[in-house]
Amino acid sequence: MSSGLIVVKAAYDAEAGVWFVETSDIPGLNLEAASVEELVEKLPPAIHDLLESDGDGPFRTGDVAIEVIAHASTRLTFDLAA
Repeated sequence: MSSGLIVVKAAYDAEAGVWFVETSDIPGLNLEAASVEELVEKLPPAIHDLLESDGDGPFRTGDVAIEVIAHASTRLTFDLAA
């Protein structure tokens, strides 16, 4: 395959204070980082290593785009009766 797309869904764990790979198109991709930017930087070498070890995978040569979809949530608590 000469080109492709890998989708990585990242989420924020507020308790641990880290961003992590929640799901991805690459089985076994498990990473975490202090920021989403740091996580994005870690993705290419980690994915390369996993793809290299999977010699029969769909991405043998070429350029592969990595799309990161990140989500986080927070909560607002207030008392309208006050």
